[in-house]
Amino acid sequence: MRIIVVGNGMVGYKFCEKWTAQAPAGSYHLQVFGEEPRPAYDRVHLSAFFSGKTEEDLYLAPGTWYAEQGIDLHLGELIIQVDTEKRSVITHQGRAYTYDALILATGSAPFVPNIRGVDKQGVFVYRSIEDLEQICVYGKKICAQGKNPQGAVLGGGLLGLEAAKAVMDLGLETHVVEFAPRLMPRQLDDAGANLLKEKIEELGIKVHLQKSTSNIEGSDRIQALAFSDGENLPCDMLVISAGIRPRDELGRQCDLEIAPRGGIVVDETMRTSDPYIFAIGEAASYRGMVYGLVAPGYEMAEVAVASLLGKMQVMSPVVDMSTALKLIGVEVASFGDAFGENGPHRPIVFQDQLKGVYKRLNVSSDGKKLLGGILVGDSSDYNQLIQIYKNGIALPPEPEALIVKLSGAESAFGSVMDLPDAAVICSCESVSKGRICQAVVEEGCETLKAVVKCTKAASGCGGCKPMVDDLIKGTLKGMGKVVKDVICEHFAFSRQELFDLVKLKGYTAFEEVIAGHGQGMGCEVCKPVMASIFASLSAETASAQNSIQDTNDRFLANIQRNGTYSVVPRIPGGEITPAKLIVIGQVAEKYGLYTKITGGQRIDLFGARMEDLPLIWEELIAAGFESGHAYGKALRTVKSCVGSTWCRFGMLDSVSFAIEVEERYKGLRAPHKIKGGVSGCIRECAEARGKDFGIIATEEGWNLYVCGNGGANPKHAVLLAEKIDSETCIRYLDRFLMFYIKTAGPLVRTAPWLEKMEGGINYLIDVVVNDCLGIGADLEADMAKLVANYQCEWTEAINNPAIRARFKHFVNSDEGDDNIEFVDLRGQIMPKLW
Repeated sequence: MRIIVVGNGMVGYKFCEKWTAQAPAGSYHLQVFGEEPRPAYDRVHLSAFFSGKTEEDLYLAPGTWYAEQGIDLHLGELIIQVDTEKRSVITHQGRAYTYDALILATGSAPFVPNIRGVDKQGVFVYRSIEDLEQICVYGKKICAQGKNPQGAVLGGGLLGLEAAKAVMDLGLETHVVEFAPRLMPRQLDDAGANLLKEKIEELGIKVHLQKSTSNIEGSDRIQALAFSDGENLPCDMLVISAGIRPRDELGRQCDLEIAPRGGIVVDETMRTSDPYIFAIGEAASYRGMVYGLVAPGYEMAEVAVASLLGKMQVMSPVVDMSTALKLIGVEVASFGDAFGENGPHRPIVFQDQLKGVYKRLNVSSDGKKLLGGILVGDSSDYNQLIQIYKNGIALPPEPEALIVKLSGAESAFGSVMDLPDAAVICSCESVSKGRICQAVVEEGCETLKAVVKCTKAASGCGGCKPMVDDLIKGTLKGMGKVVKDVICEHFAFSRQELFDLVKLKGYTAFEEVIAGHGQGMGCEVCKPVMASIFASLSAETASAQNSIQDTNDRFLANIQRNGTYSVVPRIPGGEITPAKLIVIGQVAEKYGLYTKITGGQRIDLFGARMEDLPLIWEELIAAGFESGHAYGKALRTVKSCVGSTWCRFGMLDSVSFAIEVEERYKGLRAPHKIKGGVSGCIRECAEARGKDFGIIATEEGWNLYVCGNGGANPKHAVLLAEKIDSETCIRYLDRFLMFYIKTAGPLVRTAPWLEKMEGGINYLIDVVVNDCLGIGADLEADMAKLVANYQCEWTEAINNPAIRARFKHFVNSDEGDDNIEFVDLRGQIMPKLW
């Protein structure tokens, strides 16, 4: 069979991948024509190009893959004509090729509105790597000219916000211009879009809604956008991302049926009006719609392959338009009937303005079925919700518990193992639960890496990876196999087991542990884990295990993207004297450092050269500062509000208690970073419930919350104990933190640690408060030992000549790195863009 694929984008590549995996070898001749000069690449993550990813990093497969699969790949060759009678295609070079089946995967082109001046210099579209290269070159050029350059993005949809992130990364003041009354109008309702707008504006991006651009002003290059309401927006660069238009010109040329709004009409098998021609992806119109997401395109590719092989597989009548992604650092997800437009429903809405979280579920009138939903700011529940929606799983009696953690509420299903085999776990690759379990049971794939390679599950956006991992472990347990979270290939032990071994055997060096209980020389995974264990047992400093530390702990500072480091002195509870503030300013000015106040109520100094770190810290320590451990998996900060000291609403002195807590646990090493907070009343100004531990004052004492976090997957901390005094609160904290340090896996924060704990918060309360294991006194004693043995790591470093000698860029020279370059940013330094 002679098959020709026109288009080598993501969907065209997926067709090739599916075809070569299923068609008998030697039964076909497959040719692929791509008009770009490179093989297929990941358009979904194009903005990563501005974060240092190379062109090759974005490739879906290297060019050699096509030859290995027996595919003739023609790059930089455009098909300009299809002859349906001769069943042949003609390229722009005049070459003709015949086919038995033609796959049109020509994708889409950016929709460019008919605006006067759209052809001016400085106006770009956001679609291909060439577009990004041109945007990057032009952006750097206008940034080099200074004068606060401004960039605008026309379009506030998915791609528009991705483009805005790219413009912002170039260092331009960024504006998003959207014709609709809200951002992402196809995915979010008003409340969700308003929250997204607020979070984006907090990052410094200005959003202009309900704006119709009538003219692009300037002589030969863009200087401003003129809106139809008479307003103007000064602008040095414009990126247009206002939607897509299907590339259906070949279909029109050969008289295929075209949908009224564009796109080659296909049936449920992906056949066009010509039985020998198929259309897939954004070039196709299925049931009157062109779908601009990758998941429907991948399903179309799979259906087209099945049709050619004579299999009975058709396109779903209702196309899955669910999406979950992170836009400019903000989690956004929507699925099903997100707006409740398709029939009677009852909305359940949770909104937390303080945390920046909005969640909406649409359930059936009887409360038994999930119809759709929207998540903004926290999409951690998405995987569970999408499975409930797709598989029609009955909702629990309290469906609000799916988006708000309610004590004692019933779950919709116990685990991923309760899902039916037909449940689609990976939407990107259409991989079912049954297929993943089959790979484990019948094909011997017992690791996540093996299952991904075998089934392609979690190889797309990666959002389903935790669920795939749980499936693997659950299946292995069902086979009677012992499932252990070993830290790496060099140790057949979990972190908890290694912690106990080191404690019982009294080991003090990595070499002793690997000789007695491991194999090989160790790696970048197990070495830092062992360093953390040693520190958690004896409170030794990072320098004591310098040879097995990662870069940050080795140099006691966070390395930045240009090879410089940050300096973060500890400021307990966020309280600082004017004298100390002056010292920080003097140090920053002396060493030319970028200065920023953090969300943890500290001051970060960026841009320090390695050889300057001891000199900087010498001055800070002389002024009474200590290491803030911002570089380590340790206690970072204990944030506080002013409490009863100043605030008229304050119940207790939150600042004094926050300082006491931070001074007690400073330097405490753990499996992951630890953050705390103390609020003086239930108004929660210190955001204590977004921390690993949070303490909130009430009229009757302190309430202690644990296992919360912000970041990529925000979690509210849950109540451990209420109405307790300060002494009891410290005692419970000692027990909780030591229990976490002893039992958590490497790089596991307290929130996921609790989620995986059998018995959950009720069991943790039994251990910490009720001392059901009888280890409370031991945990307190272990913590007391760590507190007593604390020493500031930077004080040790500057006073120890051997440690101080490590802070050199070259081992054989005192010279610094002359490749480090900075540019001006609002009167401060920033790393020069690569």
